[in-house]
Amino acid sequence: MSIQSLDPRVTRAHIEENTQEGMQEPLDQLQTYEVFQQKKRGTHHQHVGSVHAPTAELAIVFAKEQYARRGVCVNLWVVKTSDIFITEYEDEDIFSTTPDKYHRDPESYKVMDRIKAYKEKQLQQS
Repeated sequence: MSIQSLDPRVTRAHIEENTQEGMQEPLDQLQTYEVFQQKKRGTHHQHVGSVHAPTAELAIVFAKEQYARRGVCVNLWVVKTSDIFITEYEDEDIFSTTPDKYHRDPESYKVMDRIKAYKEKQLQQS
């Protein structure tokens, strides 16, 4: 029985389902690289996607063509996906912190409402 595909060219090729023709050996595929892009000097690199390439040098070329061709970009990083180390969700306790240490979080210093209130008070007194 031949492969039936939505692509009529594949169906017309009459490829047998159990054939190994054209199949690559395991681990004979291209490496996957994660791409990080910096849009402006001094800003953080941000993950923008992945590319497949045989070497890191070609990964840079592919990343440039894929992610930096049209938009603004000043720097690219590519990292083998296999080299990225992740934490497990079961280890979430390593991120727990003491909740009363708000002074360590810059998000806790929201003073714009206080500044606006002060300015309004000054206007009312004038």
